[in-house]
Amino acid sequence: MPRLNVIVASTRPGRVGRRIGDWFTAAATAHGAFDEVRLVDLAEVALPFHDEPHHPSEGRYLHQHTREWSATIAAGDAFVFVMPEYNYGFSAPLKNAIDYLYTEWQYKPVGFVSYGMTSGGLRAVQMIKQVVTTLKMMPANEAVTVFLRQALDDAGELEPDPGRDAAAEGMLDEVARLTAALAPLRVPA
Repeated sequence: MPRLNVIVASTRPGRVGRRIGDWFTAAATAHGAFDEVRLVDLAEVALPFHDEPHHPSEGRYLHQHTREWSATIAAGDAFVFVMPEYNYGFSAPLKNAIDYLYTEWQYKPVGFVSYGMTSGGLRAVQMIKQVVTTLKMMPANEAVTVFLRQALDDAGELEPDPGRDAAAEGMLDEVARLTAALAPLRVPA
């Protein structure tokens, strides 16, 4: 069975993204469509601003951090981005992490768990779809949208939400179907 990488896109101190990523990783594990579900936190990966001299499509990586990032992404069969909305867009660390690589992303599905105060991150998801489709990724239509004003309790923890759980289930169903459908297109590593 395939491997799902859940990528937490915010690196801000005090962020809520990791809590949402932990919730979603548990939901994806319980879902059972993926043999392995791995949480990848960009704050822990700590990629510097893109510093490779060669174009990512060449796959000639000089830096160890790039080789490690390449191996992490190449090993994934599908992705879910847990992403905030910053000023109507997606986070710079996510764009940087995407831009480090090229072929490692190709013909793999991507789902979105977005969050924000006003729009729940929907505008950021719309913006990033143009980026991921350029890399030949297939964005899932089903998504999870978290409106933080309603989702967090007074301590900043996620409140239980059957609607959010159902959205995660639907998105994971779609990502699993896309993973199987796209598998023949991927070049073995």
